[in-house]
Amino acid sequence: MSAPQFKKPVRKAVFPVAGLGTRFLPATKAIPKELLPVVDRPLIQYAVDEAREAGIEEFVFVTGRGKTAIVEHFDTAYELEATMSARGKSLDPLEPTRIQPGNLVTVRQQVPLGLGHAVWCARAVIGDEPFAIFLPDELMYGSPGCMKQMVDAYNEVGGNLVSVLEVPMEEVSSYGVIAPGAVNGALTEVKGLVEKPKVAEAPSNKIVSGRYILQPEIMGLLANQGKGAGGEIQLTDSMAKLIGEQPFHAVTFAGQRFDCGSKVGFVEATLAIALDRPDMGGEVRTIAKKLLG
Repeated sequence: MSAPQFKKPVRKAVFPVAGLGTRFLPATKAIPKELLPVVDRPLIQYAVDEAREAGIEEFVFVTGRGKTAIVEHFDTAYELEATMSARGKSLDPLEPTRIQPGNLVTVRQQVPLGLGHAVWCARAVIGDEPFAIFLPDELMYGSPGCMKQMVDAYNEVGGNLVSVLEVPMEEVSSYGVIAPGAVNGALTEVKGLVEKPKVAEAPSNKIVSGRYILQPEIMGLLANQGKGAGGEIQLTDSMAKLIGEQPFHAVTFAGQRFDCGSKVGFVEATLAIALDRPDMGGEVRTIAKKLLG
């Protein structure tokens, strides 16, 4: 097993965005959850910006019914741009929404069978290349971005990588947890993966946090995998089979993670990012102090 075999450049990324966003109803009745703004930027935009910073060139959105607005967001809005230009307004705010023609592909996940199934739906576009996965619900905030940190690590060790964060031990039963091997700075060898373990049985407090770099062999494993926890095809089950067969590491993200799948996490992300912005941080801090009395 030669390391270069598992070191092809990571050019493609999969974004599973087919979910219904029921926890955010009624806001998500007509608008995809991924387009809800954290300050002035939709959730999906943070993930795409993070991907670009890491050198990702091709974006694969795994969508479902009612999600076409996500693609519209990254399309050229001719009328809007023409009107703004005619009025002398800068088009700079739209710059992050531009994706080169042909570099955005959508595939449909017709039935909600879990993350593993969503990733498998992208198999034809991924082909025989390694690829990244971004779960947009998890807003990873920091510089350099989480995926950039992971790609830098991948260029050293190759193989498969997951992003991890350290949480208090009593919280591990809500997450996928790694069984750690050798540690080298932010890089930890992965010896095993456990989905939502009991606190007493958890192999560590390092939880998998919504960013992955995987080799294409995962697609073959997903194709033949039965349903796991919750009656869904779990990505973790197939990833676990690659451990020992290919290099597998975890990168501890130096930054903040916001769980925007929950309403409280979404509010936390909005507050934290607003406070960190030089154009509004001072005013938001004043408002927060006034509200807190």
